[in-house]
Amino acid sequence: MLVFYTAGESHGRGVFAFLDGLPAGLRVDRGVIDADLARRQLGYGRGGRMAIEKDRVDVLSGIRGGLTLASPILLAVWNRDFENWKQFLDPWRIEAGRELHTPRPGHADLAGAVRYRHKDLRDVLERSSARETAGRVAAGGLLKSFLSALGIEVCSWVTRIGPIAYDGPFDLQASDASSVFCPDGKATGEMERAIDHAAADGDSLGGEFVVTASGLPPGIGSYTQWDKRLDALLTLHLMSIPAIKAVQIGAGIACGEKPGSLIHDPILPTRPKTRSSNNAGGLEGGMTNGEPVVIRCTMKPIPTLTRGLPTVDLRDGSPVQAGYERSDVCAVPAASVVGEAMAVIALSGAILDGFTQPSMDALADAFAEHRTYWESL
Repeated sequence: MLVFYTAGESHGRGVFAFLDGLPAGLRVDRGVIDADLARRQLGYGRGGRMAIEKDRVDVLSGIRGGLTLASPILLAVWNRDFENWKQFLDPWRIEAGRELHTPRPGHADLAGAVRYRHKDLRDVLERSSARETAGRVAAGGLLKSFLSALGIEVCSWVTRIGPIAYDGPFDLQASDASSVFCPDGKATGEMERAIDHAAADGDSLGGEFVVTASGLPPGIGSYTQWDKRLDALLTLHLMSIPAIKAVQIGAGIACGEKPGSLIHDPILPTRPKTRSSNNAGGLEGGMTNGEPVVIRCTMKPIPTLTRGLPTVDLRDGSPVQAGYERSDVCAVPAASVVGEAMAVIALSGAILDGFTQPSMDALADAFAEHRTYWESL
C-alpha cells in the first residue's frame, strides 16, 4: 500500500512529502522532479512569490545512489521566503504584527478558524495555502519514474481560462511552448488577454485542464469494494487540489445527456481489444479498460482579489473589505501540473495494491506478465 502525506506551511521552512510503500530498486530521476517543480511555478498570471522561490527537491531519506531502498521516503522543498517571515512563523516565539482577523471569501480562513478555534487566521491560511502543492508535485515527480518504468505516461494541458476555451488535439511541444500550457497559439493569446483584463479589474480567473494517462493495461483498480475503485480514487486525489470544484472522467456530464447507444464504447475484434470511442475515459467498473484515462478538472478563480470582497472582522463583527496578500491572477496552468502529480500518485497506489512485490524488478516482471496476458486476448 502506498502511503502519501505532505507537511509544511506556506511561509515556513519548507514543504515536505512523505512516501512509503515503494519497492526497493526503483531508479529515480531527480531531473523529472525538479522539472515538474519548475513547471508548477510557471504560467501567465502568476504572482510575485514565483520570483522568490526556485523550487528544487531535497531528499532526506529513503533513496541512496538514485535508487529507492523500500524504506520511507521524505522529500523537502525549501522555502526561500521563510527568511522574510521567520519572526512570524517561528515554532517557539511569535512577534506581533501580522495577525489576521478578516476571513477572505473563497478561502479556508473562516471555516478553519471555527473548526480549530484559531484566533489568528494565519494559523489557517499558512497550511491551507496552495504552496502545499509543491510537496504533491515533488512526490508525483518521483512516482513518474515508477510509472515510466512500467511504460505509463501521464500528461496534462489547459483547455479553458475564464471565457476562452480550447477543444482541439493535444501536442506536447506546443503545450510546453505556451505561456498557459494550452497547445494552440491563438487560444494562448486570447487567454493571456483575458488574464490581463482580470488583473486590470483587480479580479481573478479560473478554468479547466485535462489530465491523461496512457500505457495502462485493463484491470488496474477493482470493482470488489467502493474504496478500491480507481475512478473514485482518481476523483478523490484530484478534488483534493485547492480550488478544484469539479472532476469529470471521459465524456463526464455528457453521459447524462445522450442515450447509451451513443455513450458506451464498442469493443473491436483486435488484439489486444480496442474501442471505437473513449467516452468512458478509460475506466469501467472502477478499473482501467485499456484505453487512455482522460480526466477533466475545473478550477475556480483564485479567491484572493486585489480589490477585495465584503467580509467581517471576527473581533467585533464589523463589515470590512477582505485584505490582500500577494497572490496570482490565474493559476490554472500550475494546477494542471498538480493535477498530473495527483493522478500519478493515485495510479501508482492502485498499481502497488495490485502488484505487491518487495523489489522493483519483481514488480516490473509481474506487471509485464499481466500486460502480456491482456495482449494475448
